Parts: sequence; C-alpha cells; structure tokens
Amino acid sequence: MIRNVLVTGGAGYIGSKITSDLINKNYNVVIIDNLSSGFKRLINNKAIFYKKNISDRQFLKKILIKHNISVVVHCAASLDVNESEKFPKKYYQNNVYNTENLLKSLNSTSVKFLLFSSTCAVYGNTRKVVNEKSKLNPLSVYGKTKLLCENLIKKYSKKFKFKFVILRYFNVAGSDMKNGIGCLKMNNQLIKNLSLSVKNKKYKINIYGADYNTKDGTCVRDYIHLNDISKIHILSLKKLVDSNKSEIYNCGYGVGYTVEEIVKTFEKITKKKFKINYLNRRKGDIEKIFSNIKKIEKKLNFRASKNSLLKIIKSSIEWELLNDK
Repeated sequence: MIRNVLVTGGAGYIGSKITSDLINKNYNVVIIDNLSSGFKRLINNKAIFYKKNISDRQFLKKILIKHNISVVVHCAASLDVNESEKFPKKYYQNNVYNTENLLKSLNSTSVKFLLFSSTCAVYGNTRKVVNEKSKLNPLSVYGKTKLLCENLIKKYSKKFKFKFVILRYFNVAGSDMKNGIGCLKMNNQLIKNLSLSVKNKKYKINIYGADYNTKDGTCVRDYIHLNDISKIHILSLKKLVDSNKSEIYNCGYGVGYTVEEIVKTFEKITKKKFKINYLNRRKGDIEKIFSNIKKIEKKLNFRASKNSLLKIIKSSIEWELLNDK
C-alpha cells in the first residue's frame, strides 16, 4: 500500500502545505529540509523531520530504506528568477546537481513514484496560452535548471523503473490560515510584497518594466492559490498510483492578470491608493504567460474556486497581518 512519502523541502511554503494535506489524508510523511529557506514553525508535528541537505546521497538512501518510502515529492530548490541570473552556480548546484543526486539515491529502493515541483518558466516567452506540449524555451537560469531537472527525471525513471508527475507551477500565492501556513520568506513575489506593504501601511510597490507588449505595458501572470497547488499534488498522486502512468501537468487557473491589475485589485480590497515606482525590466522576466488547464480539468477533475484571485489576495493580506515575522 502506498502510504510512506518523503517530501524534500517540506519546511518551505509549498512543501509544508503539501505535507499537511498528505498527513490529513493519512499518509506517513518524512521531511528532509536544510532550513535554508524553510522554517521549523511550518513543519507539521506529525511528520518525521531531518535537517539535512539532499546533496548527501548516502543519507538519502538510508532514509528511503529506513522508512520504506514509496513516493518522493521533490520540492527542495532555489526558485528566485532574479537571483538565478546573479548566482547561476548556486542554482545549478541546488536544483540540477541535488536533483540528480536524489534520483541516483532511488536505485534499489522501494520508491515507485516521484512528484516534481517544476515551473512555467520552462516555457519562456509565449504568444499564446501554453499547454503541456508547448515549446520549451526558458529565458532565466532558474527556468533552465528546472528543465534540466525534468529531463533528468525522464532519464532516471527509465533506468530505475519509477513513474513520475512533473507539475509546472504558475504563480503560487495566498495562505492556508486554518493550518497556519503561508509565505514567510521574501522572494520577489508580487502578492507577497503588496501584502507586506498593506501590513506596514506603506501602500507602494516597485514594478519592473512598463513597456511590455501587454494591455497596460506590465507583465502578465497566471496565479494559483496555495491550497489548490497542494490539492493538485494530492489528485495527481492518486491518479499516478491508479494509472501507473507518468504525466506532466500545468498548474494554474488559465487566467492572465497584468501586474497593474493585481495592484488595482489590492486597491479595491484595501480602499487605499498604492504609489507605483516604475523601474527597468529585470533580466529573465517573462513578458506574458498563462496556462491552458484543460488537462488538469479532464484528467484530475480539478476545478478552480470562484473569485480565486480575491481569495488569494485576501488570505495573503490576512497572513501578513497575523504574523510578526
């Protein structure tokens, strides 16, 4: 029976939410996280936790065997597009090398399935909505490292006979107030920054680039609630176990919002006017990207909740107002 799961990066924003939802579904969860971007306070107390880096292959092998792990959910990664342009070696080390190290440790273990946190950044700039078969042409170092990881997973899945799901996240935001999970680390995420601005009563934001080929000149993004990205993991794991067939899924809502539209939504909710500071474009930023979600709707029976953007923003603001750190 598939019940023992290892979550790498399980003390992080998304990994901790996935962990909590797995535990609520009666899975036994082991977490490996070096806490470089994760937080002890986000670790579910029913999970077994190891503070360790996944670069240690001997340790990984030992844990996989000791806990009879059947499923690996691989969330551990560096994920800031702008940082990746400044420190590419860090991203190739943390994302590519460490992922290959994890994959090599799966040999001769009980692991049958792997879920991988990838990104829409693997697509690069696109002229139309992207589906899972769209051309892959990442602009940023971050996107390039994630695409290399996807290719490694395909390679090692054949070698070590496991099935996988690659989940290409669009922009994850919002919080799970019920379980006390939200974004604690600054990562140049627009909704996080705007929510902090509300908390600090500053009501201002930097926008990088106002000359893109979009309706108002600012970048377009597809946002998805933290609760729904985790839900997709649970649904895709069940589908993977039932079908024993590897898949790739785009994880978004299929709706694109410009940066200015997000700011205006904040203004509508808070009834405050935000001061916008327009700056130059950042290297690696994609002009416009949003998802075709027909595959997750059909194969996983996934449905986005109504008023999803409002729920994302309101829960993000609520998280910041209730957290001192």
